[in-house]
Amino acid sequence: MRIELHRNFEKAFAKLNPKQRQRVKETLDLFRRNPYDPQLKNHSLHGCLKGERSISAGGDLRLIFEEEDDYRKVVFVRVGTHNQIYE
Repeated sequence: MRIELHRNFEKAFAKLNPKQRQRVKETLDLFRRNPYDPQLKNHSLHGCLKGERSISAGGDLRLIFEEEDDYRKVVFVRVGTHNQIYE
């Protein structure tokens, strides 16, 4: 699996507090090992975010990504709290 971080993801990641950044790093490590791990709550999105997927980094923190070719390429496009992502 090839994972890329979109520029918007990197900018939002930089604005997170240190504890949130650590949770995101741990979540990305878990995702690399198994994108379907139940802890991630991996699910597809609907509405204006149709075609994207979401995973949980614990609590209210979400990572939004697009996957191609059955997870051969994954691009993380957004990160933030539920309200920040879905507003």
